[in-house]
Amino acid sequence: MNTTELMNWQTFKTKLAQHQDLALQFQYAEEKWVDASYHITEIKQAPIVSVDCGGKMNTWTEIIVQLWEPSVQDNERAMQVSKALSIVNLVEKSLTLNPLGTVKIEFGNSQFDTRQMYPGQFIITGNNLIVNLIPDFTQCKAISRGDSCETTDSGEECCAPVSKTEKPKLEMVNLANTGTSCEPGSGCC
Repeated sequence: MNTTELMNWQTFKTKLAQHQDLALQFQYAEEKWVDASYHITEIKQAPIVSVDCGGKMNTWTEIIVQLWEPSVQDNERAMQVSKALSIVNLVEKSLTLNPLGTVKIEFGNSQFDTRQMYPGQFIITGNNLIVNLIPDFTQCKAISRGDSCETTDSGEECCAPVSKTEKPKLEMVNLANTGTSCEPGSGCC
């Protein structure tokens, strides 16, 4: 998994705890906001075990916070960060969440297909703590390890370890012991 600057659960909670008196808003695209009437419907912990295309086993944990917009918007102001943290505390009474798990926010509405996104930048604007969400992405783990991700000239499978090109071996012939001489035009040179 590409862990470049992805936020873990402990860091996410710490950032929230620093701003408990603010309203918690989520921006899922340019000028697109999760409606202020959203609910945190569940928090999921997903231990992932996979085998990538290079045959290597990978493991990691994701903590997924699911947001839901009701069909009738009933709030003009988003929930307070303190309320979101009280939901987190309620969840953690029943489920011990991995502090190093990668955080994802799951959201969708009638204009935006449901997907999981990463919390990016946290911005304070007025009385709001805005969490900018960044898209999830696919990747080839073999490439991130420095392996190949294509069929090689020798026909090796996709994502096999990169083979080192061997230098051609030269055959050395000792002409001194063969009784032949090397003269111009003889073909030995």
